[in-house]
Amino acid sequence: MADRHLVDVHVLLIRDGHLLLSKRRGDDEFDGLWHLPAGKLEVGESATAAAVREAREEIGVDIDPVDLRHIHTAHVVGSGREARIGLFFEARGWSGEPVNLEPDKCYGLQWFPLSRLPESEIIGYPLAGIRARAGGATYSERGWR
Repeated sequence: MADRHLVDVHVLLIRDGHLLLSKRRGDDEFDGLWHLPAGKLEVGESATAAAVREAREEIGVDIDPVDLRHIHTAHVVGSGREARIGLFFEARGWSGEPVNLEPDKCYGLQWFPLSRLPESEIIGYPLAGIRARAGGATYSERGWR
């Protein structure tokens, strides 16, 4: 088992009842599946600063940290990956129109109605945070025995 835990930040952008998802591109089992804009916390960076940075780097929107609302924390381990803590933030406001700024990591972006998400095509880890927003669960664990 790994001797450290990574910290991931995930950003939920919701506009007019639609959630923005990105279609992951890669050479692993997640290729072609939907995900939230997300990334790893860097050394010396706060979680909200990481969420702001990732949103700017991945989808080109600017978020004021005060517009981020923490909605869920997930403790995740699985399939040979390092254990991680995922922090999920809903952006209550942002400036700019989302665009795919990482075509090497993302096939594209799409808005989905919250009532008709492609749940079977969303990676399970971010789906936990998406479901938590609707259900109010502030914590979950995935992959632990």
